[in-house]
Amino acid sequence: MTGIGTLISIAAAFGWLSLFAVGGAAAAIPEIHRIAVDLNHWMTDSQFADAFAIAQLSPGPNVLIVSLVGYHVAGIAGALVATLAMCVPTAAMAYTVSRLLTRAGDSPWPALVQAALVPLSIGLMAASGLVLAFAADGSAAAVALTLIVAVLAAATSLNPVWLLVAGGILGLIGWI
Repeated sequence: MTGIGTLISIAAAFGWLSLFAVGGAAAAIPEIHRIAVDLNHWMTDSQFADAFAIAQLSPGPNVLIVSLVGYHVAGIAGALVATLAMCVPTAAMAYTVSRLLTRAGDSPWPALVQAALVPLSIGLMAASGLVLAFAADGSAAAVALTLIVAVLAAATSLNPVWLLVAGGILGLIGWI
């Protein structure tokens, strides 16, 4: 049975983080990794990378990663606490901000805030990719494959599914 202290620790970590996850949970991956792997040692780099992969392959919102971290730490109760802690504060804040924006009328500041958040979100997403690459790539071949796939995804219109299939085949035959 999981202790209440563990659940409080999960709630505090993800509740606080949710308020700074500009761009959604995917943009908060570096901090989720830091909390789960580096700070609390709830999981290893490899376990985190696996949880992220499962979260991305599963249907539904990308916030599932926090549910999987919570489940890993404290079972079903941990998953529920982590998910609620990540969603409830931001939902309340989004509701409050939307109410303020409707009152702003023709004021220019809402558009300025939205324009300022775009580069912030893009930077956070890039940092997420970097953290995941370091967490998942355990060999020089894996690092090379990550770089090649990143370049191919950015420079071509190749469907990412084919890149995933190619990586899976390379892993299956033992090259990665």
